[in-house]
Amino acid sequence: MHIALIEPEIPGNTGSIGRVCVGTNTTLHLVGKLGFSLDESYVRRAGLDYWPKVRLQQHADLAALQAALPGCALRFFSAHGPIRYDRVAYGPNDVLIFGGESKGLPAAIREQHSDSLVYLPTTGDIRSLNLANAVTAVVYEALRQQGFPGLIS
Repeated sequence: MHIALIEPEIPGNTGSIGRVCVGTNTTLHLVGKLGFSLDESYVRRAGLDYWPKVRLQQHADLAALQAALPGCALRFFSAHGPIRYDRVAYGPNDVLIFGGESKGLPAAIREQHSDSLVYLPTTGDIRSLNLANAVTAVVYEALRQQGFPGLIS
């Protein structure tokens, strides 16, 4: 399974997501321009001593990510999607794609995939969940559907 962040902005979230990736045997893909340096202490602090263990790949854009992962199902997450996250049948090679913290997915991606965007339910009193929290919820639902392969139960 793969987690892709498009233009993430907050190093602490990326570090926390990296730690989740290590704990779930998931590859982390960073796409486009980052809002921080991967050398920053905030990334390492949030990822703790697990950051060196993150299987990390960087891609210039979404097309490069797709080229690197041919045949993988792409799942795009947005607070404005029509499909609830627990109503998706996830597979072992799915790519769970999230946008940056302040902007979400770029408008062009939301428009191109408007009928298949996936969302996490909230009360509506907030614009969205914290990126690291949303990623964690989704990856664990995806892995739950598959019986938590390779994880200690």
